[in-house]
Amino acid sequence: QVQLVESGGGLVQAGGSLRLSCAASGRSFRDTAMGWFRQAPGKERVFVGAIAWSGTSTYYADSVKGRFTIARDNAKTKSTVYLQMSSLKPEDTAVYYCAAKRNPYTVAQFTTNDYWGQGTQVTVSS
Repeated sequence: QVQLVESGGGLVQAGGSLRLSCAASGRSFRDTAMGWFRQAPGKERVFVGAIAWSGTSTYYADSVKGRFTIARDNAKTKSTVYLQMSSLKPEDTAVYYCAAKRNPYTVAQFTTNDYWGQGTQVTVSS
């Protein structure tokens, strides 16, 4: 059974940092892109960033460029994707979701057909 489990969320003051992790298991994700999304209260889920299967290409929303960094670790039995968040702002407050593409070798838009985690809350206080 495929599972994406996020961790690392919490409460942090503005200007602080957090690192989110997402462990993907149940099948190989070594050849698939992975990404992060977030959903603030009363708003739609939006793209934060993504990383290609090799880890050599990354993509970010304009709102987080220069502050957030995505990395991944493709171990033998599971892949883990990280989201290092720095210079956090109150507007970064949201539930953060990890996603993994169902099909390999594509960085096309993530859809409901892909795999998603349950989310982790990040709250940034002013």
